[in-house]
Amino acid sequence: MFGKEPETTTVNAGQTSIIAQGCKFEGTIDVRGTLRIEGEFKGSIGMPESLVVGKTGVVRASVKVKNAIIGGQFFGDIDAENKIELQSGSHLEGDIKTKRLVIDEGVFFEGNCSMGAKKPTDTTHAGPPVPPAPKAAPHDVAKK
Repeated sequence: MFGKEPETTTVNAGQTSIIAQGCKFEGTIDVRGTLRIEGEFKGSIGMPESLVVGKTGVVRASVKVKNAIIGGQFFGDIDAENKIELQSGSHLEGDIKTKRLVIDEGVFFEGNCSMGAKKPTDTTHAGPPVPPAPKAAPHDVAKK
């Protein structure tokens, strides 16, 4: 506390990259820390710590991130390692995959949602399911 020198550590999560309102960008972005989009973006995004799409942001991309907060418009798929938050007034068209999902009132979401950890695949049964044997018809029964 008192008289103690502050620790000097570099934390990448503290870095914020911004695509400001009025800015349009198309291409590939690789960032560390947080990427905040208030303008328009189309392309691919490397895995930032957090993706924040502001109220004025429009994103057209498939994204893999740790956390995502969507306040504007997002078109594409989001794979978030930890959490996705869809804020009131946001618009998302695409599939989402995450462990935790928060959806505020007034959100437009069209797509599929997959939550939780991957389940191990069962490799003991290789092939399509076997249908049950057909039942014998009444006329096939031998008369006594």
